[in-house]
Amino acid sequence: MSDEILNRDELIRKSEKPGRDAMILHPYYRGKIQITSKCCVRNLDDFAIWYTPGVAKPCLAIKDDPLTVFEHTNKGNFVAVVSDGTRVLGLGDIGAEASMPVMEGKALLFKYLGGVDAFPICLDEKDPDKIIEIVLAIQPSFGGINLEDLSQPKCFYILEELRKRAHIPVWHDDQQGTAAVTVAGLINAVKFVGKKLADVKVAMTGVGASNVRIAHTLFLTGVDPAKVIMCDSKGILHTERQDAETLATKFKEKWELAQMTNSENITGGKTEAIKDADVLIALSKPGPGIIEPEWIKTMAKDPIVFACANPVPEIYPWDAKAAGARIMATGRSDFPNQVNNSLGFPGIFRGALDVRAKTITDEMCVAAALELAKVAEDKGLREDYIIPTMDEWEVFPREAVAVGLKAIEQGLARVVRTREELMDMAEKKIRHARDTVQLLMKEGFIPPAPPDV
Repeated sequence: MSDEILNRDELIRKSEKPGRDAMILHPYYRGKIQITSKCCVRNLDDFAIWYTPGVAKPCLAIKDDPLTVFEHTNKGNFVAVVSDGTRVLGLGDIGAEASMPVMEGKALLFKYLGGVDAFPICLDEKDPDKIIEIVLAIQPSFGGINLEDLSQPKCFYILEELRKRAHIPVWHDDQQGTAAVTVAGLINAVKFVGKKLADVKVAMTGVGASNVRIAHTLFLTGVDPAKVIMCDSKGILHTERQDAETLATKFKEKWELAQMTNSENITGGKTEAIKDADVLIALSKPGPGIIEPEWIKTMAKDPIVFACANPVPEIYPWDAKAAGARIMATGRSDFPNQVNNSLGFPGIFRGALDVRAKTITDEMCVAAALELAKVAEDKGLREDYIIPTMDEWEVFPREAVAVGLKAIEQGLARVVRTREELMDMAEKKIRHARDTVQLLMKEGFIPPAPPDV
């Protein structure tokens, strides 16, 4: 057996290790988050302050002035992670209970990376209008709502309605979060290979929530829609496709993109979409084998490949590189160039919460993407470093500041703060979250992981 095959087998085994360890550590800890107190408890007399009778005073203060809820409670740092379990990772409709490990993980990242107190809210409800009503009904408890793992096309409708009707920020991380981080990575990848966003031809495989929003965010940052070729399971989007009427009536987001993209009216499937492309952004279904190495060989010089399906990319990085990919990115933290929304949502929500933003706009996401790209550029771009890693904690306060300032610029902030104030707030909250975990580990309140994982 050749050394190349042995090396590939070892890489595959390594890529499978997180899943094996997850099956040990999840039952070991029985979850990933808990509630801890943030106020002092000097003795039991303090409960008369934190609960009855003393608590009646702040209750009445909030009744007289509802905005003082942000002063008397932690509402301004609470985020609900809401899912119906219909599109969890690349696993499909696995149900509300089965989505809990992902939503708990999301809450862990929110806290550790962004200093945000997030809670999983997994709904045994799939009707989009009822989901909208549930989210609107729980608004009093939260400063923001993170929609997660909702199937399409209802995810577009739910987000659109909630952005209109909610009085706190609501976003769909599979759309806006993935878009912000992907655009950040692409900005640097294109720059590294010596090309310009306005000139690149972009192939996008998968036209789900993520790629739909990525496409629109790319357009905001200078990519020419005419040079974008999008391909779903039935082929390349164009206005003369056989199912055009169905797209126009039932999948308005796809139909809109069919009208905006593919000016040459290219037809066919993934093979034709990828041919001669400078960039491939794949967010379709877990691989490997979804993107073939032979297709990458047909791309333009110095091809950029983002294969970001979870939990396994559409093509393994080593196979894409062997086929000629100059820049290769995935959504996984155990491979170089992780293009994953975990780099976006903690900092973006931190910024939105710190100015009490009314919503999170696409322009706020672009501001985060530009700052995220700049963090990596400041440190020096490489083929295996086009985007920062989660280890670089300064990414998140910098994103928070960019988002907060954009919200202020757009007139969407209830509280106006300076750049320095926003940076100080974000750094303190994020440091506090990280230091708390380390302290609990040091003191044994969080038990050490078993030695074999």
